[in-house]
Amino acid sequence: MTPILWAAGGTGFTFLMTTLGASVVFFFRKEVNQSVQRTFLGFAAGVMIAASVWSLLIPAIEEAEKAGGIGWIPAAGGFVLGVLFLIVLDSLLPHLHPDMSNPSGNEAEGISSTWKRTTLLVMAVTLHNIPEGMAVGLAFALAAQQGDNPALYTSALALAIGIGIQNFPEGAAISLPLRQEGLSPTKAFIKGSLSGIVEPIFGILTVLIAGSIIPLMPWLLSFAAGAMMYVVVEELIPEAHLGEHSNIGTLGVMVGFLIMMILDVALG
Repeated sequence: MTPILWAAGGTGFTFLMTTLGASVVFFFRKEVNQSVQRTFLGFAAGVMIAASVWSLLIPAIEEAEKAGGIGWIPAAGGFVLGVLFLIVLDSLLPHLHPDMSNPSGNEAEGISSTWKRTTLLVMAVTLHNIPEGMAVGLAFALAAQQGDNPALYTSALALAIGIGIQNFPEGAAISLPLRQEGLSPTKAFIKGSLSGIVEPIFGILTVLIAGSIIPLMPWLLSFAAGAMMYVVVEELIPEAHLGEHSNIGTLGVMVGFLIMMILDVALG
């Protein structure tokens, strides 16, 4: 039960940070500055890029080599499978990406549905949070498998902290557009907060799965990395660079990357 409790604590923290981020809807006016929105998205992208490399891909390679295998094979194979998994979800799950420059003009993606625009907006962010929950859960599962290495627990904690930090602006990035769609601040906060509930769900599920298929841990770690990188390249970075002046989005990516890198190296 110990790895499950660790994963529940780590993903519970990331969910809490999403909730705190969603609460900014009570303090901002109905219109949100587009530069702030691009900064939020860029920061989230930078954190996820660094986490994919230091917290997932490098440990996947090291675990494969410890088992006597070729490090890059599970790293590359799992990465591709993670990308394909997100492509399938992106194609099937009805969702709508927030576009602060044109909040009413963007079209829904995925299979057609009769869901409301607010539900589609929540589903888009929920899609982002699935690989994040998996990543945190897998980091703690790896630490539990090698209980004689405390550094793995601190590395998992660093990942949870990094994901949690970027979940704060991500929570704001969903609750504020929901407010623009006409929801009350309370309803926008609740829906924005619930978009992060999949993180503890998928985090705990991955711990349960990883415990029964230990040899596949390198594949699972790189799978989560591929899924996260798909989200970054397909959605976060393009949305962070909407508009004429995109420097603020680029700086957000750099700051997010640096913070996650420092956390992982310093704590791991």
